[in-house]
Amino acid sequence: MDYSPDEVEAANKRAAARLSKTPVAVAARYDRRRGRLVIDLNTGLQIAFKPGDAQGLEAAKPEQLARIEISPSGLGLHFPDLDADLYLPGLLEGLLGSKRWMAALLGKTGGRATSAAKAAAARRNGRKGGRPKKKPDIPDAG
Repeated sequence: MDYSPDEVEAANKRAAARLSKTPVAVAARYDRRRGRLVIDLNTGLQIAFKPGDAQGLEAAKPEQLARIEISPSGLGLHFPDLDADLYLPGLLEGLLGSKRWMAALLGKTGGRATSAAKAAAARRNGRKGGRPKKKPDIPDAG
């Protein structure tokens, strides 16, 4: 579909107006001392998080985090040594990866949770020979 020059100009104006109301990255760096990625926003706010909490950066070494490129719009961060990208609006919403990746991370964390009740249940199951076997589903014969 072809757009008229007026339609393109109107779309560009809408995008610029929207972007002017959106926080954008003006600087980004890896702070080795704190072990955090630090992003300075045009609003004066600063956000920082552990690289291991972001999809694509979980196994990154400090030297791979040293180079960070900010997209022209200020909405994206690119890590050339990792070929990884982060989307700033997602970071601001607390989304450090895709929904699937975040769910897997939450599940992994939940599986590591320990409590007195969980430890006691594990001991009881161990005395009985371990986790009970799942019973196969047997369809009704009727």
